[in-house]
Amino acid sequence: MDRAHSAALQLHQLPPTSSADPLSELSFSYKENLIGALLAIFGHLVVSIALNLQKYCHIRLAGSKDPRAYFKTKTWWLGLFLMLLGELGVFASYAFAPLSLIVPLGAVSVIASAIIGIIFIKEKWKPKDFLRRYVLSFVGCGLAIVGTYLLVTFAPNSHEKMTGENITRHLVSWPFLLYMLVEIILFCLLLYFYKEKNANNIIVILLLVALLGSMTAVTVKAVAGMLVLSTQGSLQLDYPIFYVMFVCMVATAVYQAAFLSQATQMYDSSLIASVGYILSTTIAITAGAVFYLDFIGEDALHICMFALGCLIAFLGVFLITRNRKKAIPFEPYISMDAMPGMQNMHDKGMTVQPDLKASFSYGALENNDNVSEIYTPATLPVMQEEHSSGGASGVPYRVLEHTKKE
Repeated sequence: MDRAHSAALQLHQLPPTSSADPLSELSFSYKENLIGALLAIFGHLVVSIALNLQKYCHIRLAGSKDPRAYFKTKTWWLGLFLMLLGELGVFASYAFAPLSLIVPLGAVSVIASAIIGIIFIKEKWKPKDFLRRYVLSFVGCGLAIVGTYLLVTFAPNSHEKMTGENITRHLVSWPFLLYMLVEIILFCLLLYFYKEKNANNIIVILLLVALLGSMTAVTVKAVAGMLVLSTQGSLQLDYPIFYVMFVCMVATAVYQAAFLSQATQMYDSSLIASVGYILSTTIAITAGAVFYLDFIGEDALHICMFALGCLIAFLGVFLITRNRKKAIPFEPYISMDAMPGMQNMHDKGMTVQPDLKASFSYGALENNDNVSEIYTPATLPVMQEEHSSGGASGVPYRVLEHTKKE
């Protein structure tokens, strides 16, 4: 009788015990998601502040004769320290939260840069003009914040220990091998058109950056997860897959930076920021879903709300970057035919680029600060040409005198 009663008690206690484990695991996964999201947001905020500090330092020292004068300032070194701290925070966030959650949070850096740029404006604006000038930035920041909230709330809760065995199993799985085959073919085609056919379209270049960036994100999560497990006592550094992932992480990051540098030389930085964020985030989320199976077990509502958050964040980043001023290229020469009141001396109005090494060059934009206020005016030589067979001399060119005010 006692045995039957004890067995009945054990059967009665089994369901609550078994149902408590999934709840505890679910709460733990939400906690890890929150830790990873906070680390990523903190890292992106600090990186934005660091970049603006260094840019401020470079602007302050723009007229310095020493090209490395910024090394001697505390502001630049503070920016470098904050940048390393922020990148460390973003790196550590991959070890706690799914890749599909961390990657879209790059919108935080765009929001922070827009707000910092508005705060440090030098011009004085009237409230009406200020709102008209920055209304798109305010709307974009609002949309990006709403999108970020949806991303954090409806992010996938797939958590797996980044052990060497798990990473190796994912690496040789057929979905990832098929994905890698498609990505390699697409990358080779884009590289062929970019190098051989001179296809310098911004979509082509930023697709190359995004494809490399997706592999960087996958390898960063693997390396960060294995390092965190190693610090917790489960050593993972003796697995060869760790060093394979580390080498791939460094290589893809270097080539990604190289292509991004080439894009900045041909296109506006605001356009690169918006298009690059959209392409990189989309491809990186796809890579994370294939390699780490982030969305396995998620219901359709969570997936749709997560996709809606991504779209809203994309729209917000696009509006923020679209409102930035475009840089006007500087041309260090003067078109002779564009000068009013002066006869064109050239056949087709070609621009003149004088030798800047001369003591004085007409049309050159030189720094003549060292020239004294009173000096002998420079003149152009008087030239004579023969225009007829009779030997009649042509009209000489007019002698031009230059003063420092001109």
